[in-house]
Amino acid sequence: MRKSRLIAGIATAVVAASTLAACGSGSGSGADADTLTFMFRGGDAEKAAYQDAIDRFTEDTGVKVKVIVTDADQYATKLQAAVAGNKVPDVFYVEQGSLQSYVSSGVLMDITDQVADQGVDLDNVWPYGVDSYRFDGTVQGTPDGQLYALPKDVGPMALGYNKTMLEKAGVELPDADEPMTREQWLKILKKVTKDTDGDGKTDQWGTGLNVNWTLPSFVWSNGGDWTNEDHTQVTVDSPEFADALQFFADLTTKEKVTPNTEQSATLDTYQRFMEGQIAFFPVGPWDVSTYNDLDFDYDLMPWPTGATGEPATYIGSLGIGVSNTTALPEDAVKLATYLSTDEGAQQTLVDANIQIPNRIDTAEKWADAKDSEPANRQEFLDIVQDYGRAMPAAYTFSPQWYDELFVDIQPVLDGKKTAADYLAEVQPRMQELLDQTNEQAEQAAAAGAAG
Repeated sequence: MRKSRLIAGIATAVVAASTLAACGSGSGSGADADTLTFMFRGGDAEKAAYQDAIDRFTEDTGVKVKVIVTDADQYATKLQAAVAGNKVPDVFYVEQGSLQSYVSSGVLMDITDQVADQGVDLDNVWPYGVDSYRFDGTVQGTPDGQLYALPKDVGPMALGYNKTMLEKAGVELPDADEPMTREQWLKILKKVTKDTDGDGKTDQWGTGLNVNWTLPSFVWSNGGDWTNEDHTQVTVDSPEFADALQFFADLTTKEKVTPNTEQSATLDTYQRFMEGQIAFFPVGPWDVSTYNDLDFDYDLMPWPTGATGEPATYIGSLGIGVSNTTALPEDAVKLATYLSTDEGAQQTLVDANIQIPNRIDTAEKWADAKDSEPANRQEFLDIVQDYGRAMPAAYTFSPQWYDELFVDIQPVLDGKKTAADYLAEVQPRMQELLDQTNEQAEQAAAAGAAG
C-alpha cells in the first residue's frame, strides 16, 4: 500500500523534527503576510471544484488564499518536506493515519475552541468524519478528544455492479436493502464469468478486487479483525480471519471468477471494470464523476456477508487541519470550517461528483435526488451511518504493522500457501511492528510535551 508507506515516512520525519515544529515559529509558506496558503491534492475535477469554493470564500471574507495543489502520489512527500523545513502551509490536508504524529510534534493547531466560537453545528456533520480528527493524547477517534482538523470528506467504499451486464445475463439485480451472502454472490460471479467471443479465453469476469483495499470487508463481515479494541494485540491468526482471506484467494485460484495475476498485468481490474469486462467492483464517491460517463449502467449494493450475516466495508477520510505556526490563525480556521461545513462550499464539491456531502441534511437531500447517478446513492450514506469502519491502521501512530500483512501475501493469492499457514507466520512480525508503533507514539508524546 503505497499511501500507507508514505504516511509511515511522515511519522518518522515528524518525530525527528518535533522540537523544530513544536518550538519554532513561522507563518506558513505564503509570500504575503496577509495571504493564507492551502495545500491539498487531487485530480482535475477536485482542483477546479476547490478553486471555485475558495474564490467564493475570498469574495465573502476578503481573505486571500494561495492554493498549492499536488497529485496524490506527490502530496505526502511535499508535505513532509514542508514540515521538516518549518514551512508548513497555513491550512492543509491531513491523513487520518498521520494525525497523532502531527499532534504530538506540535504541527497541528488544536481548533476545538475556535470552531466552537464560530458556531459551527458539528451535530450536522457526520460523527465519523469529525471524530476521526479528535485525539485525547492517547486515543484517536474518541468523541471526547480535542479537535485537530475538520473532515474534508468521508469516503465510504461501496460495492458497485455493472447493471447492463447482469441484465443481459438474466441475473436478478441485487437488492438495495438486503445483502447477499457471499455464497449467493459467488453463484452470480460464476454465471457472468465467461468467454464471450468464443476463442476459448475468459474475457468477462465476476469481479476483480484489490486485496489491500477490499480484504477488510470480508474479514470484518466474517467476525475477524486486525487487532483488539485498544490496538495492542494483532489478531489476524484467527479462524475467522483465515476463512475470509481463503475465500478471497479462492475467487481467483479455485473459482476463477476474477482475473489472475498474469491477466491483471495485461490490463488492471479497474480498467477492466470501466471497459465493461467485470460485473462487481468497488466504487468510492471520488469515482462517480468518471463512472457516470461509462458506456454501461451501474449501481451500488450492500457488500456480501460472511458468518456475521452483516455487511462491512471501510470508510476513508481526509481532514483539513491548521498549522500551529500560522500567522493568521483566525482566518485559517475560517477557511478550514468553510471548506468542511459551509453549505455553499459543500454543494460546489458535491456537484463535481468528487465526494458525498459532509453535512448530514445536505447528504440526505443528495441521496434522495431524482434521476441521480448512481441510483442507489443511499448506499454511501448507509455505510457512513451503519456498517462502515475506519481502516485498521487509521488510528495507530504508524501503518507499518498493517502493511506487513501484504508484503509476502502473494503465494496465498496464487494458491501456493493456505491463508491459515500464512497468517500464523505473519502474525508475530505484525505484532513486533505494532509494539514498535505504540512505542513511537509514547516517545512522540513525550517529545511533544518537552518541546
